[in-house]
Amino acid sequence: MQNIIGFVILALIILFIITSGVRIYNRLVMLNLNVDKSFANIDVLLKQRADEIPELIKIVKKYMEYEEGLMNKVTELRTKYLNATNNDNKIKTANELNKAFANILAVSENYPDLKANTSFVSLQGRVSELENHLADRRELYNDSVNLYNIGINEFPALLLAKPLGYSNKELLQISEIEKQYHGVQF
Repeated sequence: MQNIIGFVILALIILFIITSGVRIYNRLVMLNLNVDKSFANIDVLLKQRADEIPELIKIVKKYMEYEEGLMNKVTELRTKYLNATNNDNKIKTANELNKAFANILAVSENYPDLKANTSFVSLQGRVSELENHLADRRELYNDSVNLYNIGINEFPALLLAKPLGYSNKELLQISEIEKQYHGVQF
């Protein structure tokens, strides 16, 4: 009788360990997929913004011939973003593109004729709208990444996460220029 009770207790302990492991694994998968979904939502807007950049460059270039280096950098980063094959590369490139893009818009303030150009104003409105949507989605993405990073570093999930190859993900960052600039105002 004692053997049966001992066997039942052992079976319950093993069952508890297995179900806990499955629960932890499922939570890790959910957190990881939630980050991917959040980034996919941002990716759509970043792609739209990247598609707007050539038009913006075309208009701004007329007014800022000597700013060619900045334009080339933005074009290069846009291409790098569009060719990025994984989310980590896209995030790094998007962060760089944010900085360069803020520089273009800041430099454009030095050209009163440009600020009055209807094509530029229209495009600037579209880009501002995209930036507002990006800000909302960036916040959701960073919340998802934060939950994911916490989830893979919590005990006991950390015992399962590290061997399965889960590692911390990078947050989408705001550049210092964006922090100081407080939006584009023409």
